[in-house]
Amino acid sequence: MTHYPVSPVNRGNARKMRKQMTDAELKLWNEIRAHRLMGLAFRRQMPIAGYIVDFACPYKKLIVELDGSQHASPEVSASDTARTVRLEALGWTILRFWNDDVIRDIDNVCQHIVIAAGLAGAEVPEPAREAVP
Repeated sequence: MTHYPVSPVNRGNARKMRKQMTDAELKLWNEIRAHRLMGLAFRRQMPIAGYIVDFACPYKKLIVELDGSQHASPEVSASDTARTVRLEALGWTILRFWNDDVIRDIDNVCQHIVIAAGLAGAEVPEPAREAVP
């Protein structure tokens, strides 16, 4: 995984954001954390290229962003577009979901993530088991 320099300010902001998750972020995190979604390893509030993304799977270079109603305004939408262009230029794939979609239809959101990760139709990996002597 490529490491990007992270300013102390961004690192601090990411830590704060991890402690103050929205309801939608918490709901999605509970579905994808600890390799629960098809074995994908996600990080939350991860700094990348000067931005803090909601969720990132570095192995698949996949970013999941959750947007509230403020993202419908033209100013924020333009900022989101610039951010997406920058991250895509670095090889990341960005998925955006409305908070309401996560709250009301988490299964469909997870299905889209699996498809974008290229794992549709794949077997669900079994958890590692320790050998019993």
